[in-house]
Amino acid sequence: MRTPCAIVLLIAPMALARPSNASPMTFFSVLCALILEQFRALSRDNPIYDVVRALAARAETWFDTGQRRDAMLAWGLVTLPAVVVVALVHYLLSSISVGLAFLWNVLMVYLTLGFRQFSHYFTDIHEALRRDDLTTARLILNEWSGRETADMPVNEIVRHTLECAIVAVHRHVFGVFFWFLVPIGPAGVVLYRGAEYLARHWSEPSMERSPVLGLFARQAFRIIDYVPARLTAIGFAIVGDFEDAVYAWRNLATKWNDEVNGILLAAGGGALGVRLGAPIAQRDSAERIADEEGAYPMDVGQEPNVRTLQSAVGLVWRAVVLWMLLLAMLSLAVWLG
Repeated sequence: MRTPCAIVLLIAPMALARPSNASPMTFFSVLCALILEQFRALSRDNPIYDVVRALAARAETWFDTGQRRDAMLAWGLVTLPAVVVVALVHYLLSSISVGLAFLWNVLMVYLTLGFRQFSHYFTDIHEALRRDDLTTARLILNEWSGRETADMPVNEIVRHTLECAIVAVHRHVFGVFFWFLVPIGPAGVVLYRGAEYLARHWSEPSMERSPVLGLFARQAFRIIDYVPARLTAIGFAIVGDFEDAVYAWRNLATKWNDEVNGILLAAGGGALGVRLGAPIAQRDSAERIADEEGAYPMDVGQEPNVRTLQSAVGLVWRAVVLWMLLLAMLSLAVWLG
């Protein structure tokens, strides 16, 4: 009975998110965008993100005074105009042709999905570890996460690869799925990805940026990501080890300073049956790492190993299939109703 109840918990917020606008077009928009992204992934250095980065830098220059009100203005300047424009274009195209609206939906989901933007890191690390090439695996993990990986042992490479992948797949895939279902449709995914970018970018260490800017961006994204993160965690539990995932979520998620990441990593690690969150060989002591990251060893599951990476691939794809099936059922139910 636990898994059916979890499926109900997963689908209920999705049903409430877009009860009047869901249709087969919603499902096929996501499906087409996923297929397109697999065959022709959008690179990280593309004109769209160049514009976002430039706008974020300009807003930072104009409004970063160290005051919360100005941080709100900077955040709104970067995110809201794009949301309004995308929503207006969607409304106009819908009034002209369903086909044009469908193409617009596919384009917006394609531009905001990022499955292939991080999956190559994961794949390359996995292949390097299978060849026992620890040097290459460390270099790739360092490039992906920015962590100091010198002399990092195999189990820690695997652990932090899993942590990066779990957070990335949520923010680039499942969070996008949820926000596409809200009434504003394609504008929702633009809001979500814009907020995620600002929370990440404005939290990077900088002598020229006030902490207030990053603090507000993180708080705003925490609100926007509140429901999607929990739905992703439920999805991991359903397609993985349900009992360990739920136990880890309930008892260990608070061991991270970042509540959202704590939920994702606790549930994801529990679903895989491995321990995540242990300190790693960074530039300073383990105590400082624990203070900075707020992460401590989980007492659920076993130590991760190279085979766990393949298990993680299966977990993610099962979760994608689950979301797509639920989206198809929801779209069909609304269409027939």
